[in-house]
Amino acid sequence: MTGMQQLYVDKIVVHMSVGESGDKLIKGETLMTEICGGAKSVRTIARRTVPAFGLRKGQVMGCKLTLRGEAAESFLETSLAIIEKKISLHQFDQNGNFGFGIEEHTDYPGQSYDPQIGIYGMDINVVIEKKGVRIARRSAQKKKLPTKQHVRRDEAVSFMKERFNVEVVE
Repeated sequence: MTGMQQLYVDKIVVHMSVGESGDKLIKGETLMTEICGGAKSVRTIARRTVPAFGLRKGQVMGCKLTLRGEAAESFLETSLAIIEKKISLHQFDQNGNFGFGIEEHTDYPGQSYDPQIGIYGMDINVVIEKKGVRIARRSAQKKKLPTKQHVRRDEAVSFMKERFNVEVVE
């Protein structure tokens, strides 16, 4: 692929839902900061009330953070190693983005089980893009993104196979 057609990892969003605010949330934020190399997390708020899960609208229920550049790629390498570099094809959306979950934070290097903290899982969402997407997002002289600059599912799958040696299973 030539310059503007090359794919790259734009960002990784790591989300941890603890279901409640307070001490449990603070521990989750601390863990996420350690695992993600010191990046600062922001709290997520419930959008609607779900009685089955004990959630009320406006209640703080988790935290998330965004990684970009080298930090994102090294975190992705580590996370893919935990899931043994296997991703299902249905985890990719039509725009080439994909997500997967890590069940236990203790799988990350340097993390051990502490009974006072417990075990936390996290969701990892990866956004893959091509160069030149900024024209559709900038505030001045915003333009429509050409079709050839959109990332397709098959392009993202081949990128992950080549760049990160990921096995994509049906």
